[in-house]
Amino acid sequence: MFLPIGDTPNPRSTPIMTYLLIGLNVAIFLLLSLPLTARSPELADPMLLEYLRSLGVRGGISAQQILAHLSAYDVFVYEYGYRPGAPSLLSLFTAMFLHGGWMHLAGNMLFLWIFGDNVEHRLGHLGFLLVYLVTGIAATLFFALFVPHSQVPLVGASGAISGVLGLYFLWFPRNQVKVFIFLFPFIMNTFLIPARLVLGFYLLADNLLPFLLSRGGEGGVAHGAHIGGFIAGMGIAWGIDRFPLWRSASSVRPASSARSRENGTYLPEQITGHLREGNPAWAAAKYFSLSSRADRLRVPAPVVLELGEYLLGSGAHDQALSLFRRFIGERPTDPQIARAYLGAGRAQLHTPRAVTSAYHYFLSALDTARSDEVAEEARLHLRAIERLGEKE
Repeated sequence: MFLPIGDTPNPRSTPIMTYLLIGLNVAIFLLLSLPLTARSPELADPMLLEYLRSLGVRGGISAQQILAHLSAYDVFVYEYGYRPGAPSLLSLFTAMFLHGGWMHLAGNMLFLWIFGDNVEHRLGHLGFLLVYLVTGIAATLFFALFVPHSQVPLVGASGAISGVLGLYFLWFPRNQVKVFIFLFPFIMNTFLIPARLVLGFYLLADNLLPFLLSRGGEGGVAHGAHIGGFIAGMGIAWGIDRFPLWRSASSVRPASSARSRENGTYLPEQITGHLREGNPAWAAAKYFSLSSRADRLRVPAPVVLELGEYLLGSGAHDQALSLFRRFIGERPTDPQIARAYLGAGRAQLHTPRAVTSAYHYFLSALDTARSDEVAEEARLHLRAIERLGEKE
């Protein structure tokens, strides 16, 4: 048995939305699912008849036999779970909060508890909820592509949680997952395993392989929904990295609309010129006014990094972080990418509850450093954060 039980490092912020989603799922199970499971279905309920027809039940079966094998929850799930053969907008959402039993609920909530906090810290509370719902819907629709006429209802939060795992996979590759391995009598211990290995195993061995072997058909586990949610999560993470939606408004960015020409001269050239003339505030404002990626790429990398250092030195940490993130997203193969990671980490150190994010940026700086100076600075920051964690 291989059971994830935690991850490290974790943000200092409280994952309010993660806890609320866990609480909501548990409350629905305790207050709705369990009571309905203990009740027999109403024989006069028209949904019961539709359910029996979908199962292929035709005459010759007594009411007593029906009541002996069905519960009111079976009929409820048939109505509010998502059926690809009878799709509805309501069931796209309700299906995410229904579960088939204790083990189904416990497994989903464990994964949400382990991996939700880091992702929520990166997205913010409302952003996390939005992404959770969007990836859950994407997971359900992906599942439906392969069984378009199925009347078997899909229920569970695993599609949305797989979306969270997809974001985690892309954003926190250097995190480690605490995995309890129980192979009695040989191994009974907890090990730290790189997050990408754990999540890669989840995606490939637990879902993609069974999905391919079944040729897209679904059995008791909706592998297609897990795959669809994971892909949607990675896609959203990739998009946010390149087109940041959750960044702070820049105080240096001018309120007027950006222009790529001014006084007959291209702004990229003006930025370099004014920086060299000792006017970095103007150069920074004009850099943020560039609306085109092509124009931003025309500004030399050393100039962009120098602007970032100026913003850090002047206390404009949010603007510096935005600049360094944009550099990372738009110039991933630049020889000086390590300096951008280093700058982003330093900016995050001045953001409340962002030490975990800073730690990851410093790790990336260390991995991509091409000079001993940058590598040593990254190590110094990493050691400082680790000592801070030990004191706590």
